[in-house]
Amino acid sequence: MTYNTILFERDATDAFATITLNRPDKLNAMDGELLDELDAAVRRAVADPAINALIITGSGRAFTTGYDLNSDDFELDVEGWRDNIAANCERLLTIWQAPIPIVAAVNGYALAGGLELMMCCDLAVAAEDARFGEPEVRHASAPPSLAMPWLVPMRHTRMLMYTGDLIDAREAHRIHLVNSVVPAQDLKRVTEALARKLARMPLPAIKFAKAALNHQQLAAGFQTSFDFNRETTATLHATNEGRRWMRMLKEMPLSQFLKIREEPFADLDRAQATETRKG
Repeated sequence: MTYNTILFERDATDAFATITLNRPDKLNAMDGELLDELDAAVRRAVADPAINALIITGSGRAFTTGYDLNSDDFELDVEGWRDNIAANCERLLTIWQAPIPIVAAVNGYALAGGLELMMCCDLAVAAEDARFGEPEVRHASAPPSLAMPWLVPMRHTRMLMYTGDLIDAREAHRIHLVNSVVPAQDLKRVTEALARKLARMPLPAIKFAKAALNHQQLAAGFQTSFDFNRETTATLHATNEGRRWMRMLKEMPLSQFLKIREEPFADLDRAQATETRKG
């Protein structure tokens, strides 16, 4: 099968495959084509009895910076946003529900929808230079899913989702956003070693363990929290402030849009980075 925006590679010796998001010139921003191809590739792996585990990673300098802000006209009404968010959630749930274990190998940036993608994987290994965050909140947006509070203590979730701050890999590990942190040059080797271990496990053991763990989250309200987040995010995007930002996105180059978005926070972010280095 031929793909335009991802790479799909089976391991030569063990029963796992690697999906690489492959738009490096766009920092692997996820447009409609990439999202469709990723969804199809995950389903392909799940349907293949010779694949017992899966790695998702990115090419170049990023895992993925999230949804491609240049890929569509995002000035929608509530109904339009509800449909848009629901479609994205369905793709994320394809990963979360897959009966095989999926490991995110996080190189560089994992932001916004890209962070949601990472959080819907079963496990995550991060390179030391990885960066994580929900910066879209700074332009009156929000993630399509609500995966973070199912992984991260609420205080940290609130900080990330209220400020749009980015955190490094060590902080992501401290707050339980990722399982481990390794030097960037070791990311592929370490993640593949983990995938080999998972691939050699008796497949039903992981399949039914995952089913039980997912059911525990569903019983605690996982799906209803996703559904409520879909409604609040659709409403947010359709507010006057949300429409104002989406109109700006449509009318100006992305670089100018991001400069305007980040300008009010630039001095605060610099001061925070300085304090972090001192600490």
